Parts: sequence; structure tokens; C-alpha cells
Amino acid sequence: MKRNGNSSKQNVSMHGRGVNRPPGRLLPFRQSRKERAVPTSSASTTDSARPATGGVQSLERAFDLLERMADAGGEVGLSELSASSGLPLPTIHRLMRTLVACGYVRQQANRRYALGPRLIRLGESASRLLGTWARPHLARLVEETGETANMALLDGDEIVYVAQVPSKHSMRMFTEVGRRVLPHSTGVGKALLAGFPPEEVRALLARTGMPAATEKTITTPDGFLAALEEVRRQGYAIDDNEQEMGVRCLAVSVPDSPTAAAISISGPAGRVTEAATEKIVPVLQQVAAELSETLTSSGGPAA
Repeated sequence: MKRNGNSSKQNVSMHGRGVNRPPGRLLPFRQSRKERAVPTSSASTTDSARPATGGVQSLERAFDLLERMADAGGEVGLSELSASSGLPLPTIHRLMRTLVACGYVRQQANRRYALGPRLIRLGESASRLLGTWARPHLARLVEETGETANMALLDGDEIVYVAQVPSKHSMRMFTEVGRRVLPHSTGVGKALLAGFPPEEVRALLARTGMPAATEKTITTPDGFLAALEEVRRQGYAIDDNEQEMGVRCLAVSVPDSPTAAAISISGPAGRVTEAATEKIVPVLQQVAAELSETLTSSGGPAA
């Protein structure tokens, strides 16, 4: 337990074992990413401002290519993009040249294309806004459950916490916003990976390994896949002393989120009991649905 500054309040560290490793391949989020049917044009088709779904077709195609690059690990060849998107090579080449000129894509020495550094600033700003949008929903979770509320994303092979509202109890859980942990020992990790095919989960676990954070951490792929099946069956995930002894977390994914996201509550095992779980889970699910509406809302018509 750690004391909070000069206050007499005591905090219990949650998710204290971060990981200092670069993120791996970004897996596609099967539940939330809706594959758009990008029209296949001929080599003579121009990328003019021609609406495809009420917008500018060339912009839609450019963003679709960026997402496909992220799904492929951040670096791809033109032929791979053509095969996955259905667009002809001349069209992709024109779009990529524009993205390279703007700094959102860079061409490597091996002639393949990688996500560019200008995307970092956009991502950091979007992440901060995501936390801002989520905070009122997390505050409601704290109000109704009494426990610390968190929001986390799947970034590469890791879980990253992007927002938190602490409990008002003197004994409460906390984790640093921005902390990265491996998904196999967390409730949010289970909630997120429950939407992935088993073969992709096994591949992720093979890349990260499954180190034991506590004696209750699941450390085998078969055991973890069984836990994910339980998540799908019951509609929520549990971290039962698996990341930190004495701490229980309940988590659900945010449906239809633009990126793989989950929310959770965490508290001492003595408070987050089986009886408390029955009351907390419906609140978690309702707040997740409301947060989904906030994240997927366009914010009103453009001027």
C-alpha cells in the first residue's frame, strides 16, 4: 500500500507491473472495425472528389489504406495494399505519394511504405480527447459502484490505460494513465481479446509470453482461451488477483468503439465480491453502451 502524499488516505497499487517494450503488430479489432466496401476503380479512374458514402472518395480511400497499414503492423508493400483493398496499383500509388508528401507515410529503403511520424501527434491528441470524452462516463461508474473506474485500449500487443477516475474510498486502486501492461493478466485484456479469433490470440501470446504477475495469473494459452470463452459466455471479464494480489477487477469491452477499448472497475477483493459483481456488471455494461454512443457520434452536422 502507498500513502497518497501527505494525506492519511491509503492507496493500493493496481497493475503495478508495467512493461517496457515496443508495441508489436496491431491486431484488427474484429468487433468494432467495420470493413468498408471501397469501390475498385480501373487504372484510368481518377481520385476526384467523388462521394462514395456521402464524402470525398479519395479521402475515404486514403484513411482506409492507413488503417490497413496499421492492421498489417505499420509497414506494407503496394501489392499487399492492392490485394487487401481491391484498389488498382496506380490508384494506391497516387494516394501513397500524397500521404508521403504530407508526412503521414514514409517510403522505406526497401521500397515498402510505413506509417509516418506526423501520425504520432494526431494519435496523442486523439488519445487525450478520448480520455476527456470517457471521463464523465467513468465518473458515473465511480458514483454508482464506489470503485475506481478505468478505460484502456489495445495498442499493438499491449494494454494501455488512457483514462481513470479514482474511487472516493480511502482504500482504493490506482494505475497511471499511459501505463502499459500485457493483456493476459488483466480484466480489460480479457474483455478486449474475447472478440478475436483464437489463432490471433495464440499468436499474440506467443509474441508477448505469459509471465506470472501473481500466483493466480493464467500462464498457458489453453487456459487463457478457456477464460476468453467464459468472458463471451457471461458478457464480462474478471481479473481475480491475477495482476495484483488482493485486487479484483471487472471489465467489459466498449461495443462498436472506433478502436479496441474496454472499461473496468477495480477494488479490494474484500469489496468486489461475488455479490457485488452481480450489481456492478449491469452498470458496467450500460455505461459501456453509453460511452460507445459518445465515441461513435459524429458530433452533429458539419458547418
